[in-house]
Amino acid sequence: MAPSADARRRRVVMLVFRQGMHLSLARISVGLVAAAGLTLLMASMLYDVKPKDAAAFRVVAGMTAIALAAFVTPALRAGSVDPAVRLQSD
Repeated sequence: MAPSADARRRRVVMLVFRQGMHLSLARISVGLVAAAGLTLLMASMLYDVKPKDAAAFRVVAGMTAIALAAFVTPALRAGSVDPAVRLQSD
């Protein structure tokens, strides 16, 4: 593979990866803020609910890993396709 083709592939993969990561992190951060507010409300209503529950943070870390895996595969697939060939097939 030519160096320019490899650079193009890397740019496509990084573009798709960056877009997916921004979207995922934005949604997860909004969810964390909402969950923090709701946890404080629920702590006053339910027995044995703590505002800083470690299990919730593990779930968020797992969701981040799943989101990462969800757009790494399409990013790698998009980087492996030659744009000229793809445009000719359309």
